Amino acid sequence: MNPADVAQTAMAAPSADLSLIGLFLQAHFIVKCVMAGLIIASVWVWAIVIDKTILFSRMKRQMDRFEQVFWSGQSLEELYRSLSSHPNHAMAAIFVAAMREWKRSYEGGARSFAGLTQRLDKVMDVTIAREVERLESRLLVLATVGSAGPFIGLFGTVWGIMTSFQSIAASKNTSLAVVAPGIAEALFATAIGLIAAIPATIFYNRFVSQVNRQALRLEGFADEFSAILSRQIDERG
Repeated sequence: MNPADVAQTAMAAPSADLSLIGLFLQAHFIVKCVMAGLIIASVWVWAIVIDKTILFSRMKRQMDRFEQVFWSGQSLEELYRSLSSHPNHAMAAIFVAAMREWKRSYEGGARSFAGLTQRLDKVMDVTIAREVERLESRLLVLATVGSAGPFIGLFGTVWGIMTSFQSIAASKNTSLAVVAPGIAEALFATAIGLIAAIPATIFYNRFVSQVNRQALRLEGFADEFSAILSRQIDERG
């Protein structure tokens, strides 16, 4: 609410529009910018939430199917040929990376396989780190909105209350009809900040937990696959 518009505000106060849209339209320009930014941030948060929920759900199904095939007794060579061109999830990417290093060493005619196990472990560790980084992408946005959203909304509230007090001082009218619209506009900014921050914080914690579980699952598979390849190295050695 602009102090320059005090006279009009005082006259229109009894019929002030206290709907959500009305509060936004009547707010000071700075408060409008804060509200608009928080609304955009909230939309962005929900877009990330939907995308990550679909990603984690799809990845879990793909990993379940891969493990069923992997432990079904199918030849590793056949499985590698079917996945080598396009590993479509993290566990398949680890398998393909390790098998590619394995085949490169054997088909290259290496004379010693003493360091092959270490190379396989390194290749799988790098692949796991790359996949975890992909899973963690854009989670920083949720953390930022969750931590900064309430403070940005509070800034809008403080600014709105300041302009409301300036309007009250200029109009020399402290009736509730004059005070209420300005205070409501100011508090609306904090409400939008909380609307953006609460889901961001909840889903950030949820997704971080899921990333950790997926990372542990990938590391477990890498250890098991490394043991299988190590036994084959010993047999061929």
